[in-house]
Amino acid sequence: MSNQTPSQQWNAQHYDQQINFVSELGKGVVTLLNPQPGERILDLGCGTGDLAKEISRSGAACVGFDYSQEMFDQAKVKYPEIPFRQEDGEAFRLQPGEQPFDAVFSNAALHWMKHPERVVEAVWLALKPGGRFVAEFGGAGNVQTIVEAICREVEAYGIDWRARYPWYFPTIGEYASILERQGFQVAYAQLYDRPTRLSDGEKGMHHWLKAFAGVFLEGLSPQQQEQALARSIQAMRPALYNGEYWEADYRRIRVYAVKPA
Repeated sequence: MSNQTPSQQWNAQHYDQQINFVSELGKGVVTLLNPQPGERILDLGCGTGDLAKEISRSGAACVGFDYSQEMFDQAKVKYPEIPFRQEDGEAFRLQPGEQPFDAVFSNAALHWMKHPERVVEAVWLALKPGGRFVAEFGGAGNVQTIVEAICREVEAYGIDWRARYPWYFPTIGEYASILERQGFQVAYAQLYDRPTRLSDGEKGMHHWLKAFAGVFLEGLSPQQQEQALARSIQAMRPALYNGEYWEADYRRIRVYAVKPA
């Protein structure tokens, strides 16, 4: 079994059809952002563009960045009126002559970026003085029951799950310190439990694992993958399935930080 580190793969159609709760729940973060008409706002890790569209309804000019080619392509098809760019959240920079942003927004994306200092620097450079950074992402303990179940199963196949672990789930103190070292003033930071109902009843956890945990399964045969998924699902069933639907054990961080004028 090879332990070369695979990368997260995205299926934009599956994401829109079975993981659409991500964008729906992200509307609360848009409320915290409070976009204003005429503002220039960056949606960092925009996925298939639903929240970029939501932001644009305020009259703000929203630009969406995403690293995934599939997500980028889907966003362009769904919302051709919104400019999208394929960019690395850890390395993006303003283009020559491009005006800085009034705000950078991000929902359910920063925990996929494992070098937070680089992300925060890129955000800082993209903002105008007085600009704000508003984000929600997985915090310490996020989806812990799910993670433990899938990691335990793939370890039985000789997979070093630690080398493949795709997420960054910090504490508030850890992330606020990164923001402050960059120069941000942290106006608001909260870590909270957000049990999240998954779609499609009995099949909900299988959809979630296929969307987000495929990196752990790479190198296994299709049969082995399904067996690992089935055993993982069975292990977490007592804690996360109520007989009607699955509820993922999400813990989220929300932050609101300002670049001083």
